[in-house]
Amino acid sequence: MAGLNLNKKMWRIPQQGMVRGVCAGLANYFDVPVKLVRVITVLSICFGLAFFTLVAYVILSFVLDPMPEGAMNGESEPTQSELLDTVDAELAEGERRLREMERYVTSDTFSLRSRFRQL
Repeated sequence: MAGLNLNKKMWRIPQQGMVRGVCAGLANYFDVPVKLVRVITVLSICFGLAFFTLVAYVILSFVLDPMPEGAMNGESEPTQSELLDTVDAELAEGERRLREMERYVTSDTFSLRSRFRQL
């Protein structure tokens, strides 16, 4: 098993799950086969840990968010720096448009057109 990726988020995967997708989510997070997690879950229920296992499963089924549709296909959510770059570009574009409007409003053309409209 490779080292855990600390930036990786634990999800439940209802698309691959049999009940709520908790075992599939745990298997994805720990990079192990889903069948192994399911076998461990069933064995823990059989060997006296039924209450603990069921309580943990119910809690995880409500605590873990479902995995978004695109996340399994390799599509990842944008990073914070990518979001900031996008916002910065949109603000720069808005500032450019505002400067163009300001340049037009303070121009002689605008004042001439507004005087003609008043006639």
